[in-house]
Amino acid sequence: MSIPPAPQHGADVEVALYEVRRKIYPRAVSGRFAAWRWGLVWLTQLVFYGLPWLQWGSRPAVLFDLEARRFFLFGVVLYPQDFIYLTGLLVVSALGLFLFTAVAGRLWCGYACPQTVYTEIFMWIERRIEGDRAQRIKLDRSPMSAAKLARKGVKHLLWMAVALWTGISFVGYFTPIDALLAALLTLSTGPWETFWVLFYGFATWGNAGFMREQVCKYMCPYARFQSAMFDKDTMIITYDPGRGEPRGPRSRKADPKARPLGDCVDCDICVHVCPTGIDIREGLQYECIGCAACIDGCNQVMDRMGYPRGLIRYTTENALALQLDHRAIVRRVLRPRVLAYSAILFAITLGIFGHLALRTPLKADVMRDSALGREVEDGMVENSYRVQIINPAEQTRRFRVTVGGIETVFVAGESEFEVGPAGVRMVPLTVRVKPGHGAPGSNQLSFRVEAIDDATVGVEARSTFFVPR
Repeated sequence: MSIPPAPQHGADVEVALYEVRRKIYPRAVSGRFAAWRWGLVWLTQLVFYGLPWLQWGSRPAVLFDLEARRFFLFGVVLYPQDFIYLTGLLVVSALGLFLFTAVAGRLWCGYACPQTVYTEIFMWIERRIEGDRAQRIKLDRSPMSAAKLARKGVKHLLWMAVALWTGISFVGYFTPIDALLAALLTLSTGPWETFWVLFYGFATWGNAGFMREQVCKYMCPYARFQSAMFDKDTMIITYDPGRGEPRGPRSRKADPKARPLGDCVDCDICVHVCPTGIDIREGLQYECIGCAACIDGCNQVMDRMGYPRGLIRYTTENALALQLDHRAIVRRVLRPRVLAYSAILFAITLGIFGHLALRTPLKADVMRDSALGREVEDGMVENSYRVQIINPAEQTRRFRVTVGGIETVFVAGESEFEVGPAGVRMVPLTVRVKPGHGAPGSNQLSFRVEAIDDATVGVEARSTFFVPR
C-alpha cells in the first residue's frame, strides 16, 4: 500500500472533500470463517425464499395480510391490536445486536446482514463468469469487445434474475406467492405489488452488484456508533503487530530471524480478500465489517510459509496488550456490560413469549353509537353500541354477547353473531335497562363475548351506559 510523501513545511496542501470511488476486486478465499459465512448465506436464504411457500393448513404459514389487517405466523393470528409484540420483537433484536457486538464485534454485519449475504451471492456469480480477482481486473482494463460484452451481459442477466426473484419472494410475504406468480405470468398484478417487486429487485441489484462496500461505509449507521458498544475486552479481528512487525517479503526457506523480520510477509492478501478494501494491519477501522476473510487468507499464507496461524485473529485489545491466553479472554467476556445486556434480553424475551402464550386471542372492542341514552316503550332506557368481534380461530365460530354491571340490564334483539375464520365483524347491539334502575348519568357496563361451542373462549370489554337525568 503506497503512502504519499509528507508535505513540506509551509507548502499548500490540497484536500479532496469527495473521493472518487476506487473499485474493489475481492479475491476468493476459503477457510473456516468462509465456510461459516456461506453456511449462513444458505441458511438465511432458505428461510427467506422458502417461508412464502410453506403452507399451514389451507393458507401460507407466514403472511402479512395488510388489506385485511391480520398477520399469520404459523399457528398464531395477530391483528393491529397486537402491535405490542412487534415492539417487543424490535427491542429484542436491538438488545441482541448490542449483546453480540459487545462480545464479538460486528458478527451481524459479517455473517447475516442482507447486504453481506447478497454481495456474497453476487460476487460468486461474478467470479464464475469473469474469473477471480486478477482476471476481473484484466477484463475491466481491456477494451470493449464482443467477448467482454457477452460476459458482462450474462453476469447482469443472472444478477437481475436473482434480484427479481428476491423481489417476488419479498412481496410473497404480503400476497400469497402462488397467486402472485399467477398474476405476474398474466401481467395482472396490482400497482403496489408491481412497484414493490421492481423496487426491491432493483435495490438488491444496485446494492449487491454496484454499491457493495459503499452501503456499509457510508449508508449504514451501525458503522458509526459501533464504537460505543466496543470496549477493550470485545473480541475483534486484529493484526498482531508484536508478532508480525517488522514485515517484509522473503522466500519460504529464508529464516526471518536472520534479517530480522516478523511473521508478516507483506503479501497484501489480507487487503485483496477484504470486501471493503481496508488494510487490517493499520488497526481497527469502522469500515471493517467483521467478515474474517482476512483471517482465512492470512492463515493460508502462514500455512505455506510454515509459520503458526493467528497472525490475524479474533482477539481483544487487552489480550494483545497483556498477552492473555484463551481462558483469560473467555473469563473477561462475562463482564458487567455483557451480563446486563443478557439479563435484560432474557427478561424481555421471556415476557413477550409468556404473554403471547397466556394471552386471550379473542378480542372485542365496544364503541357507543351516541353519547346519550333515550327512553323507549314501558319507560325503559336504551343505549346503542357497536361491538367489533375478532375471531382468532381459523374456522367459522358463533359468539354470544351478554351484558352486566347494572341490575336488570339486558341485550334487546339479536345477541348471537357468526364470525368467519380469522375474521373481524362489527355488529350493532342495543342494550336496555328497566325503569328505576341505574343512576342518572354515566354507569359502568361490562360486555362479555364468548364462543357458544366453548365457554372458555371469552373476553370482557367495558363501556358506559347513560341514564337521562
